[in-house]
Amino acid sequence: MGLTRRDGPLSPTPPATVNYAIDGPAHKLFAQPFPRRIRAEFGGRTVLDSRAAMLVHETALLPVLYVPFSDVDESVLVATDLSTHCPFKGDASYHSVVVGDRTAENAVWSYPEPTAAAPWLRGYAAFYWDRMDAWYDEDEEVFAHLADPYTRIDVRPTSRHVVVRYKDVVLAESHSPAVLSETGLPNRWYLPREAVQVPLSASGTRSRCPYKGEARYWTATLPDGTQVADAAWEYETPLPESARVAGLLSFWGDDVEVVVDP
Repeated sequence: MGLTRRDGPLSPTPPATVNYAIDGPAHKLFAQPFPRRIRAEFGGRTVLDSRAAMLVHETALLPVLYVPFSDVDESVLVATDLSTHCPFKGDASYHSVVVGDRTAENAVWSYPEPTAAAPWLRGYAAFYWDRMDAWYDEDEEVFAHLADPYTRIDVRPTSRHVVVRYKDVVLAESHSPAVLSETGLPNRWYLPREAVQVPLSASGTRSRCPYKGEARYWTATLPDGTQVADAAWEYETPLPESARVAGLLSFWGDDVEVVVDP
């Protein structure tokens, strides 16, 4: 969830169950120091290395990392003609990152003259995460995006009865699942493999989550031969905070229904 998304206190739809009011514009910005060293690599070269970065939280958006220009290898930056306007932050200028024969076009943006409401952006730059080859939080490689410090994961074993159906077909059923609660999101139910009642085959789909790790996906084959692509996913080696879902399967998708305590 974070502070600025979904039903967070600084989101477009803050909770009504509070005894306070927050003054200020509907679109809010909140910057805080990032507490650890952060690095990014491109083309085999470290292009930023910062111990003074900040996370900028903005209404309805994921937090964005900004680093001082002094922590960026400016020899790899090439200014471009691209310019965009943000009514909350100002006019953005862009740079490409060029290392050898590789170029990440317009991968870096900054606000040379930010709005009066966000003067702390002056002298800082942000990078499109997916245009770099690798990111490191201290010495651990991180994927997808930086973890939001206002998001957490809780995994609990439970005896609640969970049935997973695709239309009229039961895909899985268990009285011993685990429930994964992620801040601001619906609970996800993870079932042991022996609870699955239809054949599963590995698909080529993979995804990454900064809180759970890398997921692999499974296609379900129904008794009539119908295949339901990517009906389930699994974290084989999840990150420590999600370790309890290792080897368990969760289900989601069009026409896939997860019923708890039916």
